[in-house]
Amino acid sequence: MHRANSLLPVVSVAAQNLPQLYRFCFLMTGEASKAQDIFQDTLREAAFLTANGEPPADRCWFFREARWRCLDVVAHGVQPEHRASESTEVSPQAPEQIEQLEPEQLAIWISAAPEPQRSALALYYLDEFNYREMMSMLGLKLNELSRAIASGRREFQAWLNTTVPAAAPE
Repeated sequence: MHRANSLLPVVSVAAQNLPQLYRFCFLMTGEASKAQDIFQDTLREAAFLTANGEPPADRCWFFREARWRCLDVVAHGVQPEHRASESTEVSPQAPEQIEQLEPEQLAIWISAAPEPQRSALALYYLDEFNYREMMSMLGLKLNELSRAIASGRREFQAWLNTTVPAAAPE
């Protein structure tokens, strides 16, 4: 009975974050099958740790663990081509442009970004974490995180403008 009760906090934290954890893995890898494998491996690791009396401390553990797994898988896979770092100011129409994308398009773009920009953008676009949590998970200082997100968003906007042009103002 004690063992089952010790699992409850982990199961609760995991259940609340399952969709976002999978989305994070998908954004980091750009591939559904890799994302699913990493997602499942992360949950198995949490269950293993919990069974051994060392449950994950908080929800950030799941994302930190998944991030390292994603980086490892991506490092051993086909490396994305280095893209030109064309950038432009983030448009007020960006949310509407993003809504027109297929989830795979966003994931492929983010997964091709260099680290730590890739991880910062994946966490940023999940819209789940505050800056303090992102800094903790990524091991970045505020200015480094801010720079990674800002430059990534500007580069993403330049790509977005060529992929899904913004509607002309009426």
